[in-house]
Amino acid sequence: MKKFIAGVVVGCGLSCGVGMASPSLEHNGMFWQQLTRGAKTGYINGYRDAMDISVQQVNTLSIAARYLHWKSGDKIIRQLNQELSMNGIRPDETVHKLDALYSNPKYIQLELGQALQLLLAQTAGGGANGADPDMAAFAPRK
Repeated sequence: MKKFIAGVVVGCGLSCGVGMASPSLEHNGMFWQQLTRGAKTGYINGYRDAMDISVQQVNTLSIAARYLHWKSGDKIIRQLNQELSMNGIRPDETVHKLDALYSNPKYIQLELGQALQLLLAQTAGGGANGADPDMAAFAPRK
């Protein structure tokens, strides 16, 4: 019995040690710059699919909102759908804008998900509105 307990303790210790020592994969500008053009497009398409699934899940809340007589539920759900939808921007345009953003070392640590949400907000809002000149890469092309 003592050997079994010692084995469990050693096994747990080793698995924790290996888990702590393994590198974590951060999806930031350095990760983005290492991807090939095809991998970048694939990442964007996968992100778009995930957002589409999120929109579908949010739409199920509208049924609950009607059932529970949630007065501002439709308004909130409509806003969430707009924020999660990536229909306003093409994948190749997204790749180009993210390449431009991450070419600036100032934004290299910005997480990819945050950069995509910022891009979508800029696209939906009609541009950077002069908030940060470096963010001009996110302004819609004319």
